[in-house]
Amino acid sequence: MSVTIGTLLDDRYRLDAHVGAGGMSTVYRAFDTVLERQVAIKVMHRDSAADADQLERFRREARAVAQLNHPHIVTVIDAGEQREDEFRTTPFIVFEYVEGETLKQRIRRLGRLPIGEAVAYAIEIARALGAAHERGIVHRDVKPQNVLIDEEGSAKVTDFGIARTLDQEGLTQDGRVLGTTDYVSPEQALGHTVTGQSDLYSLGIVLYEMLTGEVPFSGENQVAVAMKHVREDLPDVQVRRPEVSSALAAVLDRVTAKELSARYPDDATFIADLEDALGIETARSGQATGQATAVLRTLPESARRRLPSRVLHPWRLATILLLVAAAGVVALLAAGDRAERGTGTAAPPGVTAPPGLEAISLGQDRAKDYDPQGDGQEHSSSARFVLDKDPNSVWDTESYQNGVITKTSPPPKPESPGVGIYVDADPGVPARAMSISTPRPGWTGKVYAARTQVPTKLPSEGWVELAPIDADSGRVRIDLDTAGQDFRYYLIWITGLPEGEESVEISEVVLFR
Repeated sequence: MSVTIGTLLDDRYRLDAHVGAGGMSTVYRAFDTVLERQVAIKVMHRDSAADADQLERFRREARAVAQLNHPHIVTVIDAGEQREDEFRTTPFIVFEYVEGETLKQRIRRLGRLPIGEAVAYAIEIARALGAAHERGIVHRDVKPQNVLIDEEGSAKVTDFGIARTLDQEGLTQDGRVLGTTDYVSPEQALGHTVTGQSDLYSLGIVLYEMLTGEVPFSGENQVAVAMKHVREDLPDVQVRRPEVSSALAAVLDRVTAKELSARYPDDATFIADLEDALGIETARSGQATGQATAVLRTLPESARRRLPSRVLHPWRLATILLLVAAAGVVALLAAGDRAERGTGTAAPPGVTAPPGLEAISLGQDRAKDYDPQGDGQEHSSSARFVLDKDPNSVWDTESYQNGVITKTSPPPKPESPGVGIYVDADPGVPARAMSISTPRPGWTGKVYAARTQVPTKLPSEGWVELAPIDADSGRVRIDLDTAGQDFRYYLIWITGLPEGEESVEISEVVLFR
């Protein structure tokens, strides 16, 4: 039987219009003559149906998606096989019909999407993937072409055509890449095991495209693009779109990490950080429009309370966000003065513990500026910002000239010229690593530690030098050689400024043990 417009499948579904086509199937808008409603039907190509593996993959899509019932997943209504003769059948799957456009079409039409809208779509897609992953189903081909935007502006994930359950073996040859390489995860490009984390990586690339209007990598062919996903860091989203917040950029960095150990471990943690980022982005802009408004209504209270009640000037937004973040850690501050063992919330968004280590939870009052050569004050009131888990708030040094921090000319001997900030890990911990986030990289310094009190001079016998600092990127991790000894105070001593800058900014400091 030839499948053409007007064909009646299963004596019920009339094919009315061609919608799109892929390598294995064609999608039609159709009419259900029994229930008198529009539907979408995916009809498998004849040559694909003759291939046993592809036929099984097609059937598996129907079985997989039929298990899923989620507002952001296109619903499977029916499936069947139209017999052509005694040897051949035409398999088809019937879906709900979504009037609208694909996310890819929307990006092509609008270019860069509003930041709030992009994050809102990422949340909806992540929720859909989370529902699939809970049933052990990995999509394996997350891309904007497989996301439909309905007339109300809501996202719906479709085309689980190469999905497979996590416990299923076979059907995919070792080393064969299934999926569009513009969005392919490093492990999938290499033919390694694919899990839900692979879908999250692909969604991260989709989010990057929504924010910038373009995919991060291009190449002469699909293999070249796939290898860039394996080997190259994503271009900085804040360079391509400066108004993206550091919080959202940090989420994007983590979800697209090459190593699985550095990537979000599951959908829930990714969604939670996206929800926080949406609150921050809405607060920064002072308003929410489009799909961002609908998604905001679904957020938990912890994310919604970040939002301002009215439009505010940008310089006031950081203060509001700080107060909100402070409210979230009241319980931590009331728990006592001891440093507690960290959990997943001990570090700010985008900061991942090194393998085998965990973040140390420290209250905001545990940070203090250090200025032994000057007046003893180096923007003391903002020191707490390095421990508030808000990447948009910063502590900065005073201004210095010629890239050198000096209090007198020449600086007194034997002291080393510089300024710093330290954290108090009372009563003491054997920290093994430190993460420093800085909005303006390019500065240098050292990490020192002290056991029982803060020495008034540097160098002194009370300070132990642990490691050099070369802050050549926005987030650096420094391995600390404490030899298993407990130190209470960990000092970041800044000696060199970024080229062309007169100060250093630090947004977050995290200790790991």
